[in-house]
Amino acid sequence: MSAPLWQPGRAEQHSQLSHFWQQAREISGEPLPDYRALHGWSVQHPETFWRQVWDHCGIIGEPGSTVLEPAARFQDCRWFPQATLNYAENLLQRNDAHPALVSELEDGTRQVISYAQLRVAAGQVAAQLQAAGIQPGDRVAGFMPNRIETVVAALGAAWIGAVWSSCSPDFGVSGVLDRFGQIEPRVLIACDGYHYNGKWIDLEPRIHELHSALSPELLVVVPGKGSSSRVQKALIWQAWLDAAAPAPEFQRLPFNHPLFILYSSGTTGQPKCIVHGAGGTLLQQTKELQLHGDVSRDDTLFYFTTCGWMMWNWLICGLHTGATLVLYDGNPAYPSTARLFDLIDSERITHFGTSAKFIQAVEKSGLVPKESHQLNELRTLFSTGSPLLHESYDFLYQQVKPDLLVSSISGGTDIISCFALGNPLVPVYRGELQCLGLGMDVCVLDDSGQALSDRKGELVCRQPFPSCPVQFWNDPDGTRFHNAYFARFDNLWAHGDYAQRVPHDGNDGLIIHGRSDAVLNPGGVRIGTAEIYRQVETLGAIREAIVVGQEWQGDVRVVLFVVLAEGESLTDALKQQIRQAIREGASPRHVPAVILTVPEIPRTVSGKIVELAVREVIHGRPVTNRNALANPQALEHFSGRPELA
Repeated sequence: MSAPLWQPGRAEQHSQLSHFWQQAREISGEPLPDYRALHGWSVQHPETFWRQVWDHCGIIGEPGSTVLEPAARFQDCRWFPQATLNYAENLLQRNDAHPALVSELEDGTRQVISYAQLRVAAGQVAAQLQAAGIQPGDRVAGFMPNRIETVVAALGAAWIGAVWSSCSPDFGVSGVLDRFGQIEPRVLIACDGYHYNGKWIDLEPRIHELHSALSPELLVVVPGKGSSSRVQKALIWQAWLDAAAPAPEFQRLPFNHPLFILYSSGTTGQPKCIVHGAGGTLLQQTKELQLHGDVSRDDTLFYFTTCGWMMWNWLICGLHTGATLVLYDGNPAYPSTARLFDLIDSERITHFGTSAKFIQAVEKSGLVPKESHQLNELRTLFSTGSPLLHESYDFLYQQVKPDLLVSSISGGTDIISCFALGNPLVPVYRGELQCLGLGMDVCVLDDSGQALSDRKGELVCRQPFPSCPVQFWNDPDGTRFHNAYFARFDNLWAHGDYAQRVPHDGNDGLIIHGRSDAVLNPGGVRIGTAEIYRQVETLGAIREAIVVGQEWQGDVRVVLFVVLAEGESLTDALKQQIRQAIREGASPRHVPAVILTVPEIPRTVSGKIVELAVREVIHGRPVTNRNALANPQALEHFSGRPELA
């Protein structure tokens, strides 16, 4: 077993998790000597644990006397059935001059709003929505970039119990309608443009089309430049806020009252509309931020995300900790990969979140952040979106900051939170997520449903958890919801990840080997795609790659597509180098039968590669929802390839 890359020090012994752990010992009367014991207690005594989270993390509201109302089916269990709370009231409980949000746009525009100012602005939105007749449960949709107004609008909607749903403005009209068209919003809040890659992207034509197709009762436009907009029949954001009556009282509603509607990627069909409740979202995310992330009121939290990715919802819950949140909108690598590291220094960021792919891009760009930047306040780096390569851990510790807590986290839109994530009190090992999330009964199973230790299998959760979705939209009998998560294993949540638990002294790490529906199966041996990416994407000649299985002569063969670095060509020597790296770093069964080049790889708007869509294309099958892709034209590079005939 390799030595840890990071070990907790004296400062970590005073973390919020450390205090919570001591409380758990007192409550349980058990010694709970290591994290495995603490985690075991949290899943064996869920009612005690989640009530402790409510109290320790300072949830405002009435919890009621019952924590968990059991049911025969996992999906029918109810958490805190007597509770009432308001999400916005909780996030806005700090009400002073401390900076709540710092916004930086790609063009350099910087804006700051304090907690007191944020509370006033969100209250103005709440008052105007209420004046327009918006009721609890009505949908308010945002076609917005990641800026202060978006957070204000979401909190204003939550203030009165309306349901917030957002799409990133880089979605095309069809992609937005595939989502918002299902939920029929009464209000549409949109920005008329944004900056990306050094250009101004005008959204006014798209807003006109969306307004016409959705017919919301209220259209509010946030001018991206200046104070006015040319969008017809639209109210202008600041004037709309200025005309508001006094803020209403926070509307406290049941624990499972709908808060957010998020969307599946939709690359193989119409996106699923996933409804998340206010209580489960708040309780789960604040547990992760405070206990696993050790984010406090003196910290500055950043996550690079768009408003179409669940990490935006996770980020804004950071307001509940009282920390300052930094928002960035634009290309994170414009004009160079130093851009976000500049932001770390200028805003004194303590907790920095990004994607595994961005970290790879920084490494390949040649930037050495420990030499080019100060990074004095930076303590924790969060990474998600795809598995963080072993070599990326090396880069972060050798070229970024040697005492950095690298927290690779994994969960998803489906649970608006994490199954496995970071921990300030256990070591970091190369290639592993540090620990299983407290209260999350995570297990890895083989195909017959038997638990596995240190072997690859299906990631499941065996017991209910508060951030389980309330429902899918327009799924009255719950059939689609059940089939999505509970059809694979009886009464267990099957997440769709191919994973492996790694036992350590007093703890279990986790390795994610890719999505289980993208697992390759040559010769009947299951292979996670992440195992191949790890070998290929460390080669200097390869910028990025995508691998799929092709049905071939009664079996499956591995097909690898690569995007080459500038000036490189796919020679026989490079193919041999790729195959050798995979054979030595993984196994002979991982070696691709075919290696081809493509100029780009198709991705969702949140940046995830779409192996399933590529697999459908190379088999000549239709991809039913190209609108879910940021670059649907990229699929054409995989179609009709004679090498695959």
